[in-house]
Order: sequence, then structure tokens, then C-alpha cells
Amino acid sequence: MKRFLELLPHRFPFLLVDRVLDFEEGRFLRAVKNVSVNEPFFQGHFPGKPILPGVLILEAMAQATGILAFKSVGKLEPGELYYFAGIDEARFKRPVVPGDQMIMEVTFEKTRRGLTRFKGVALVDGKVVCEATMMCARSREA
Repeated sequence: MKRFLELLPHRFPFLLVDRVLDFEEGRFLRAVKNVSVNEPFFQGHFPGKPILPGVLILEAMAQATGILAFKSVGKLEPGELYYFAGIDEARFKRPVVPGDQMIMEVTFEKTRRGLTRFKGVALVDGKVVCEATMMCARSREA
């Protein structure tokens, strides 16, 4: 499963997918993020009551969609990347804190005019912490 993570251009401290748990090309991907108190963003969000920023929950789900896209939509040409292009219907249901294991489940919906749409949900202990519809675009590096 490590080969899946090599598909992402992200690296520490911004790589937010620790492991791919399950995958079916063109359909879905399940991945995990183990949330550690040592994450650098917890120093300021929030001192004494660390909470994973919601935008980073969305980013973790977007990275999971990136892996699914790389494996499903086709091989990238040199100089191409999948860029996060949009988000709709994002909802945060409960906080994610150090010690949590966050599972991201993303499903492929469709590709149209260069945009690929995914549904994503993040869970901790089987409970939804975030859900959203995300889009990514295949594009040449800027």
C-alpha cells in the first residue's frame, strides 16, 4: 500500500494520509490518518485544547481523492498534477483530537470536462466527523 502514497506530491508535514486500507479502481478508496499530539499545527490550534483544523480534515480527504484519481482516471503526463478544484456541501459534525484515528472514505462519482468529482466522508470510531463533495482537475504545473 506504500506505493499508493508515492502517487501524492505531498510530503511531511503536509502529507495527511498515513496508509491506504482498501481500494477499488474507479470506485472507492479508504485511508487512515493517525492524529498525533506532535502535529505542528496543534501548537496554535488550540493551546490547551488541540483540535484538528477542519480545513486539514478536508485536505486529508482531498489527498485520498488524489490517490483514487491517480489510480482510476489515467496516468499523468510529465508536468501534470491533480489540483484540488472545488468543494461543496462540506459539513463538520464533531472535532478530531490527538489520539484519534481518522478514516477517510472517498468514492468516485464522475469525470466531466477535465473535472473529477468525489464524495468524501471522514470518520472517527465509526462516527462521521466531516463529509463533503470534492472536485479535482488534471492540469499542468503552474
